[in-house]
Amino acid sequence: MLSAFEACIVGGGVALFPADTVYGLACDPFTEGAVQRLYELKGRDPGKPAAIMGFDLEVVLAALPELGPRTRALAGRLLPGGITLLVPNPAGRFPLAGGGDRLGVRVPAAGPLAGARVVVLQSSANHAGGPSPRTLHEVPVAIRAGAALVLGAGALPGTSSTVVDLGAYEATGTWRITRPGAVAEAEIAAAADA
Repeated sequence: MLSAFEACIVGGGVALFPADTVYGLACDPFTEGAVQRLYELKGRDPGKPAAIMGFDLEVVLAALPELGPRTRALAGRLLPGGITLLVPNPAGRFPLAGGGDRLGVRVPAAGPLAGARVVVLQSSANHAGGPSPRTLHEVPVAIRAGAALVLGAGALPGTSSTVVDLGAYEATGTWRITRPGAVAEAEIAAAADA
């Protein structure tokens, strides 16, 4: 499963895959055609940002060398897990993710793709605004048919990741949840205060 996923991403395809929360779509974040295809499959506005995802925390942190030490340390306490962090992106890395000065970063907890050495652009495998799928059957047929690779792992928990904005964390230690999800606020607060 892992080698097929990596080959799909490197080859410019869009993969439908199981994360630790819901089923997602992934592609190479630097291949414009693949990013366009992912957005087309979802029916997502091309101006709306997507997150990057890595399956190994060290690989993700290495891709973001400008991340400040305080933010980097908190990311290490919160990830991997059911959280998407919005972090400062002063160097404009991963421009096709569309986040501008902020970048969504995700590292799922253990799963069939744990240890993959690729960083992908990812989004949930639903039509824009639709429910996030916890099974392959819940993924819209057009998305399943349009993906270059479909990987299943049975039923997933079904709650999307909690999105936490760390834009001011480096300077002030403040953070805020922009979307509640799989990880409770108390768990994030405990990690932030550690």
